[in-house]
Amino acid sequence: MSIGHTLLGLLESGPRHGYDLKRAFDEQFGHDRPLHYGQVYSTMSRLLKNGLVVVDGVESGGGPERKRYAITDSGITDVAQWLAQPESPDSYLQSTLYTKVVIALLTGRGAAELLDTQRAAHLRRMRELTARKQRGDLADQLICDHALFHLEADLRWLELTAARLDRLAAEVRA
Repeated sequence: MSIGHTLLGLLESGPRHGYDLKRAFDEQFGHDRPLHYGQVYSTMSRLLKNGLVVVDGVESGGGPERKRYAITDSGITDVAQWLAQPESPDSYLQSTLYTKVVIALLTGRGAAELLDTQRAAHLRRMRELTARKQRGDLADQLICDHALFHLEADLRWLELTAARLDRLAAEVRA
């Protein structure tokens, strides 16, 4: 996820303080990983330096000065270009899990046990996500569906690899 583009997108509805940006980000996207204040302000500093936002006002009070940021025309163009650019589908051609299976085979360790342990971890995570999805709002349901579909694909790969393990072991050791 591009934090900078996300914050710019949030600014398109109107100027906001860093605190407000963090709160909006966390409400929409930060269920599992809330944004740290330091990351908000370092990102805003970079966007300011690049001319994608401007300081729209500064308020002083009992604490530190609060800057209000507004998106520039260049920032709006940048967000539009980012939204128009498709995300690169992950090819997973160098999966850590595949690497572990091959290393287990090369070192004489239990690759089948590794696959079983991973399958159990995936199923546990799927149960957690399914429970979360059932009690979540639409945004949470969509995020959980995305993760569940990926976990289902991983499970299919685990089953296929387990079925081909003897053949893979012969090829790896050759």
